Amino acid sequence: MADDEEADARQADPYGPRLIELFRGENGFGFNVRGQVSEGGQLKSINGELYAPLQHVSAVLESGPAHNGGVRIGDRILEVNGENVEGATHKHVVNLIKKGGDKLTLVVISVSSHEAEKLESESSSGGEYYDYTDKRAVPLSIPETRQVVSNGETYVVYNIYYGDKHICSRRYKEFSNLHNQLKKEFRDFQFPKFPGKWPFHLSDQQIEARRKALESYFDQVNSVKVIGESDIMVDFLKSSENQLQQEKEEEDGSMKVELRVFLPDDSITTVTVLKCHKTVQVYQAMTEKLNLDQDSISNFALFEIGDDGFERKLEQNEFPHNLYIKSYTASSTTCLAFRKWIFTLAREVQMNTDESAVNLLYTQAVSDLRRRKLSPGKNLQKLKDLQAANKKKEYLDVARTLDGYATVVFPHCGCDARRTGHVIVSIGLNCFQLQACSSEGEKEEQEHTFNWEELTQWEADREAMAFCFEYKKGDKKPKWVKVYSTYYVYMNACVDRVMAEIEMNNKDGILPLYPGGMEANMPSEEATGDITDSQETEITAASNQKSHTKPYSAKNNKFSMPRTTSKNFNSAIEDEDL
Repeated sequence: MADDEEADARQADPYGPRLIELFRGENGFGFNVRGQVSEGGQLKSINGELYAPLQHVSAVLESGPAHNGGVRIGDRILEVNGENVEGATHKHVVNLIKKGGDKLTLVVISVSSHEAEKLESESSSGGEYYDYTDKRAVPLSIPETRQVVSNGETYVVYNIYYGDKHICSRRYKEFSNLHNQLKKEFRDFQFPKFPGKWPFHLSDQQIEARRKALESYFDQVNSVKVIGESDIMVDFLKSSENQLQQEKEEEDGSMKVELRVFLPDDSITTVTVLKCHKTVQVYQAMTEKLNLDQDSISNFALFEIGDDGFERKLEQNEFPHNLYIKSYTASSTTCLAFRKWIFTLAREVQMNTDESAVNLLYTQAVSDLRRRKLSPGKNLQKLKDLQAANKKKEYLDVARTLDGYATVVFPHCGCDARRTGHVIVSIGLNCFQLQACSSEGEKEEQEHTFNWEELTQWEADREAMAFCFEYKKGDKKPKWVKVYSTYYVYMNACVDRVMAEIEMNNKDGILPLYPGGMEANMPSEEATGDITDSQETEITAASNQKSHTKPYSAKNNKFSMPRTTSKNFNSAIEDEDL
């Protein structure tokens, strides 16, 4: 009965203590608390009564639980969940609110606007209660940096993206200012570690480390909704005058960006290019940075690392920066890779005089062996010894004899020559092979191997999303086969490249595979012709959807290759059941 009378009294007196019960909504309880950060303090008169310093409501979300429950801006808090909080610290009140879980009981007193202004002016400092438990996923990232020259000063900016859209660029000191502002506003939030200032010039590796640290910090603070939606953060992400200039540069294609590219040893190098640059221009910048000899340039290329880990050679009309941004994740900082692009082992050996090329070939061989792309057989210990002795050329001599070397093995995919199951396509200078497998990629016994002279036509069918080839065996009628692969264009590029190398090898008198007496078969400088540049000349079939054709001739010396026999199996490919 006494409790009912007390409640009635609270309702009758608008400035007297009143009890409010709240239940957490989607955005928390919908109010902010501000007040002293130290305990105790001088008694103050509020509505004619003396109270120790009280925490007060500084903001109320419209239509939120607090607003609907009768909490108003300026209300002073006497109790939280049954505990008196007169003279309590801001942190203590916040902890009491959190302990209540989804239910909150408050005893508050309202004050007039005049009284509120008076109390506010008497308290020059205080804390604010925010609900930091409300988290969200925001697609903000800092995937790249670039150098800016302004008024004679050169500095690094960090490009911030929302999804795949560039929204602004900020310097390190701007991030530092943001961090300090946020700490002042959100005093009781445990901020993640902010990367420290470095008084000296940063190396590329240090800039990359700072970029990663800033991105991690930025992701963590923005995941807290109340911080990510604060005026401080919103202002930080707004376009400035400099940003408007950057947007103009983006529109006219003159904006410079720094792309990170994986090298064969899994290290990352950075290359500065224009955002609008296509594969050819980015590749040229890479070869210059890596200091490759002119004769070696055609034997390497830019690749994209897919989600499945498979590496696909870029087409000449692609924009590497777009691929870089779209596939960027914090765990995998780049999808771009620099790899060799050559099938003829004898031509690889010709690069022995190019130290940069040898290092790239060596590190890729080591990486391929580690990833089980190569089968070492009995040579494993020999390779380990050569690697320990840093004998790169000798290591490559052994690696070139291994199964899988200079061969592209594609992920399993469908094929119209099979009624059930998939095939695994392997392309090397010695043959084109289809290995039967299950729909899950488990290898089966059947396989079929085509000598290159047996392929008469091939094309990338963009409409069917398939690599198509026609083959002719002996006096039998030619037959078309379709391979339905995500990488059908790359398959076509590999076949184009192999055929071009075979033609050039025959022209120059180079043995196509890796003979014992390599030096005796090396062509003279005058006789050696250049294979098409790796990124400047692309697949005619893929671009124009025209097929490549060569005459039906079992004695076509231009494409003569050592014959490879395939396994016998119950149903041949002619029966459409590989």
